[in-house]
Amino acid sequence: METLLLRGRLLTFLSEPQSVDDHASYAYEDDGGLLIRDGRIVAIGAFAAVSKKAGPDAKLVDHRPHLILPGFIDTHAHYPQMQVIASFGTELLEWLNRYTFPEEMRFADLQHGRRIARLFFDELIRHGTTSVAAYCSVHKESADAFFAEAESRHMLVVGGKVMMDRNAPDALTDTPQSSYDDTKALIERWHGHARGHYAITPRFAITSSPEQMEMAGQLAREHPDLHIQTHLSENHAEIAYTAELYPWAKDYTDIYEHYGLAGPKTLFGHSIHLSEREADALSDAGSIAVFCPTSNLFLGSGLFDYLRYRRRAKPLRISTATDVGGGTNYSMLRTMDEGYKVIALNGEKLNPFASFWQITRGNAEALSMAEKIGTLEVGTDADLVVLDSAATPGMRLRMERAETLAEELFLLQTLGDDRAVREVYVAGKPAKSDLAG
Repeated sequence: METLLLRGRLLTFLSEPQSVDDHASYAYEDDGGLLIRDGRIVAIGAFAAVSKKAGPDAKLVDHRPHLILPGFIDTHAHYPQMQVIASFGTELLEWLNRYTFPEEMRFADLQHGRRIARLFFDELIRHGTTSVAAYCSVHKESADAFFAEAESRHMLVVGGKVMMDRNAPDALTDTPQSSYDDTKALIERWHGHARGHYAITPRFAITSSPEQMEMAGQLAREHPDLHIQTHLSENHAEIAYTAELYPWAKDYTDIYEHYGLAGPKTLFGHSIHLSEREADALSDAGSIAVFCPTSNLFLGSGLFDYLRYRRRAKPLRISTATDVGGGTNYSMLRTMDEGYKVIALNGEKLNPFASFWQITRGNAEALSMAEKIGTLEVGTDADLVVLDSAATPGMRLRMERAETLAEELFLLQTLGDDRAVREVYVAGKPAKSDLAG
């Protein structure tokens, strides 16, 4: 039985922080101890107290003066799009046709999928992300590569092969029946295996026919415990085209409601341009609106009104995500930096405690997984990130004047990147220090 004792400054969230003065929303230990046994947290608190529980065989790793937090969680990414990140000059629909779809055709080759999956998880770990909800390509092989690589690293992931049978190149489409059959086979192979969780993944209503949407709904009825992930209301041209394809629908959201795809484990990527009816419908269903600020800015899609959505009479559940490769960075720190700016453009400010709650416990709650990940609570999986607030000369200089934990967190969010991530633990084992290069 392997035992690890970590020492450092510990920060974990208990609830969503309402302000920088909401000290009841988090637990902080200036000289903390975290005891890990067989990949799970078994004790947390002051180092002097926790060290007495460790036993003589525990391995001590001293991370002082750095911060130890739960590992970051990314709730929307496209691993087949690594090699089209930073592609110039288009908005959503043209970007898909010019860059994304040709790139995703390459994932019919299992070996290519394996290579990109390995590099994808390398980047996540490098940036402190220990769990991800990801879209694979239309090919079963891409999902096999994704889940196999995650399993080899003991990472908790959510993923699925996209279902898409129209409005894409022939080499990148399936059929309603084949998408059902392939998804069933992948669920059997990967869901609940190691730390893998399968997501039913109709890409979005534009690339799925009504017949395929029916099949997705059937899968959801047959597997009510599974996540569902898709896209919604990212771009005005997308919304208009969707209305042409589904003229009977009240609005974009109504399509997913009609096919039984809106529920408490459904992740709706983007959800920028929702009507009040649509926002009410998502709230009533308990679905999650996924905020992807770097992507929304890069593709010119619009400004997600994060705080208004949270403060509505019927508030929305919200998660945040990179949306690589429409998103421009693998880092959840960079994601929240851009998120802060989007929220500022909407006339509000997001406090730094709320930012770090969102990318840890907040995203875990959005995935209905807070009992496993996103906190440092006893019994949860020991997925952790160690952050260095003085990782660069500029950060060190700014830290000379930082007097509070809130200031330090905002510095990390605003100036931090993969260099600020000193170590990452996945299921209690160091992961970043093992990376090549």
